[in-house]
Amino acid sequence: MHLSQHFYEQRKVTQLVENQTSYTLDDTAMHVFETHQAAAQVELQFSTPVLASMFKGKKVMHLRDQQSFDFLPGESLILPAGEVMCIDFPNATLSDPTQCLAMEISEDRIQSVVQHMNERMTKTDGREWNVMDYNFHFTNDEGIYQILQRLVYLFTENHPAKDLFVSNMVQELIIRILQANSRKAYQKLALEKSSSQRFTHVIQYIKKHLSRTISIKELSDQACMSESNFYKVFKQEMGLSPVDFINQERINKAVDLLKGREANLTEIFMACGFSSRSYFNRVFKRYYDLSPGDFRQQFVA
Repeated sequence: MHLSQHFYEQRKVTQLVENQTSYTLDDTAMHVFETHQAAAQVELQFSTPVLASMFKGKKVMHLRDQQSFDFLPGESLILPAGEVMCIDFPNATLSDPTQCLAMEISEDRIQSVVQHMNERMTKTDGREWNVMDYNFHFTNDEGIYQILQRLVYLFTENHPAKDLFVSNMVQELIIRILQANSRKAYQKLALEKSSSQRFTHVIQYIKKHLSRTISIKELSDQACMSESNFYKVFKQEMGLSPVDFINQERINKAVDLLKGREANLTEIFMACGFSSRSYFNRVFKRYYDLSPGDFRQQFVA
């Protein structure tokens, strides 16, 4: 993900740690934080729910009641109002600063989108959409990536209809985040291996067979649904097509393997079910803006 030319033309660097550039509209605000030197135990807090998304560099996040974790480009984090983030910047330098987006969205706006989803997008099991779990750390799917990139452009552009453009994009962003959170819930159930919910069973099947080609027919058979209905319902509840979901699971597995030193890149792409090294590189770069080799070199100690 990249900051727009408009941003660089407007922003001023007044401090080396968490230099903040902000853009504010009625129920949404966008902040870009840049850190130009290594630092530790930097605290940050917002009065409204916030989506934090990494553009460049590496942070180490320390959140209340959670184990510390690396926060890398291509990843996002949802935090509730009032949550204190304690952040380390181990690799930031003047020539290679850390860059992170923080998108504040009002509680009322989130609730109105949830209500709209419950009126228009009924879940198959009858459950309602709810506000997402907070402290939700996830890899951006392509839809969320494109929305965030577009929002950076819209917030920094001087356009008379900016408010309307941003409002439409924020609604889509909330919907896609709620769908990503729904995926997380199904994945958690799949790990517990105790649920009879059909999509939980499908996810268990995908995780078990990631190293080989998985067809839509196989998955629809596992869900006891027709291929067309399975595809439609899966995408509505998960926010991704089955193929995109499989690729995301493969990338997640690849990241876990890249954090170790035991497997080389050829062994990793084969273990994750990619048909070739070039396709693996292409898909990985869509999620992390880096090749697998560069990811391992830059972000794994």
